Amino acid sequence: MDEAVEQLIPAVEEQLTSPATPYVRETLDRLLTEPDIEEDEAKAMIAFCLADEIESLGAEKRDFSEDRYKTLLALLPIMPEGR
Repeated sequence: MDEAVEQLIPAVEEQLTSPATPYVRETLDRLLTEPDIEEDEAKAMIAFCLADEIESLGAEKRDFSEDRYKTLLALLPIMPEGR
């Protein structure tokens, strides 16, 4: 697992319980209905999307885009191409 993604797992776990980010829990629950995806892998996929958004905001010098993050999550289990 990519180190940046691994470091974001705690942030994902916080988002899973936060009332501000119910879409993260919905994404995890949806991924867990896939036959070949375990919880750790699903969390890593979500962290990958978070890492992609963080990398993008740094490169584009903009604020965090919750809409873009939600879009990336909606595409899972297909992974973003940017990384």
